[in-house]
Amino acid sequence: MNPTEREELARLLPSPGEPLLPSDRRTVLREHLMRELTSSPGNSTNNSTNNSTRGRRRFAAVAVPLVTAAAVTATVLLGGSGSRPAPDQEAVDLLNRIAEVAAARPTTPVRDDQYVYVATQGTQDMEEYGVNTLRREDWQPVDGRRSGLARIKVLAGPDPFHQSGDMKLGRDPNVTYYRELEALPTDPRKLYRKIWEGTEGEGPTHEAAALEEIGAMLPSATLLPELNAALYRAAARIPGVSVVRDAEDIAGRKGVGLTFEDQDPKDRDDQATWVFDKKSLKFLGTDEEALLGVGIADRIGAAPRN
Repeated sequence: MNPTEREELARLLPSPGEPLLPSDRRTVLREHLMRELTSSPGNSTNNSTNNSTRGRRRFAAVAVPLVTAAAVTATVLLGGSGSRPAPDQEAVDLLNRIAEVAAARPTTPVRDDQYVYVATQGTQDMEEYGVNTLRREDWQPVDGRRSGLARIKVLAGPDPFHQSGDMKLGRDPNVTYYRELEALPTDPRKLYRKIWEGTEGEGPTHEAAALEEIGAMLPSATLLPELNAALYRAAARIPGVSVVRDAEDIAGRKGVGLTFEDQDPKDRDDQATWVFDKKSLKFLGTDEEALLGVGIADRIGAAPRN
């Protein structure tokens, strides 16, 4: 995170009101929240120095990401370096149907002076204060060459740090911008190979890192039908996916799900779920973060055109 963005974050965190905590306690709490705000999905001590790897799109700077965004998180484990089970055929069939629907959506021309708008909803555990439900709206420049904006609103729960407000977004290597997405191959095999090679050595398992990369691209990729379809077909090549017939995203919207679970029996409950509308097969987000809207805006802070 660059200094300008950190200053914007700090301005969203004024000192708590009365009754005041001791100064040392306030410092500890403030530093904890700043760590939450500046952390991004997929980053770890193992991969923070790997500058050649494309970063994941961050969906929620203050919310615990669905990832990410948002996104399938790094806790989604898909078997280690041992035997690789064959992908579940029911899940593969569903991913292919989702890909067909995605590919049929219209393509909208996008100019470099416009912004990709993404709205998400997630939660953040404030430890002793409780859990916040937050909505975040992002405006990211199409070409990544200008500043963006994040607008954060606490919908429910405690707000001891007054987190609602606007935050300027500088150029960030952890964001995959629209033009970068547009340049990716749309052949599923080539895309899978690029993602697989680009995530080598990352995450708790290679499969988890690859799925996190795919999941992070899905919101913005809805604006690029051919790429969107290729991402789902690439995901179908990764073992560990299964169908959840009655899934629900974190906003409570019901649908059909695809879950990517750990093959380690000790961590069998650690899994994340992508959720799709049962009729339209539209991507709703995950059980950790809901995708509320995606579009193209002419300027920062403006509603998307579609």
